[in-house]
Amino acid sequence: MPFARNGSITLHWESFGAGPALLLLAGQGMTIDGWWATIPVLARSFRVIAFDNRDTGRSSRVRWRYSAAQMAEDAAAVLDAAGERRAHVYGISMGSLVAQELALRHPDRVEALVLGASSAGGYAAYKPSPSSLAQTFLVRAGAMGAEEAEWAAVPYTYAERTRRHHLDRIGADIAHRVSSPPEPLVYLRQAAAVAAHDAYQRLNRLSAPTLVVHGEQDVFVPPVNALVLAEKIPAAQLQLWPNAAHMYTIDEPKADQEIAQFLLGQSVVEPMRNLAAA
Repeated sequence: MPFARNGSITLHWESFGAGPALLLLAGQGMTIDGWWATIPVLARSFRVIAFDNRDTGRSSRVRWRYSAAQMAEDAAAVLDAAGERRAHVYGISMGSLVAQELALRHPDRVEALVLGASSAGGYAAYKPSPSSLAQTFLVRAGAMGAEEAEWAAVPYTYAERTRRHHLDRIGADIAHRVSSPPEPLVYLRQAAAVAAHDAYQRLNRLSAPTLVVHGEQDVFVPPVNALVLAEKIPAAQLQLWPNAAHMYTIDEPKADQEIAQFLLGQSVVEPMRNLAAA
């Protein structure tokens, strides 16, 4: 079982498929299992590297607060352990904030960037209204068990079309997400990392080709955040999915196919070694 190390933190990681390296950065409370629908799609074309964030899955537990920037150093350590100098980077939700920090702090390590269900953070981040049902749910969720909270979140996490016609997808997604549920305090620590993130004034420094992906029905991270990112990041491309919410990978299976196409267009093909001259 491979592990990477960042100081005292050990990080469980796995690799799938072959091709250009693609590092996945998971959302809040999410483990490698949370990528169950995405990895098989991307592993057709890439060497997909996924890991359990600190505090989750089989990675180290941390008893103190941490930041998205510290988690970006975890991500760099995973690339080191996987023997990859440079990789495409795809982050979703909290993982997209970590992806921003990784690309800003280590631009030489990021080939291309995908920011899913993301925001710039700070004063530029649009949040759910304090009176919204989604915000009320977030306040109450900490008192629920993991599976109860996931099912209670269904009206806010998944799009209307999925709730009406694809309950099988929702059931499969929840089963994977609760297979290794985080402790309640982990949500608080990771929520604090999300709340403290602020990259808006630095986003114009990003040099990697960037795709911003968002569900138009996302109530946890309102889709206007995607517009802010696409406007601020140089030459960023924007993909909005009208029948998708926060978990757009479940609502819209085509999303990861489109992401793969974007990344394939940015992949650098290593020159073939001249065996005759060797």
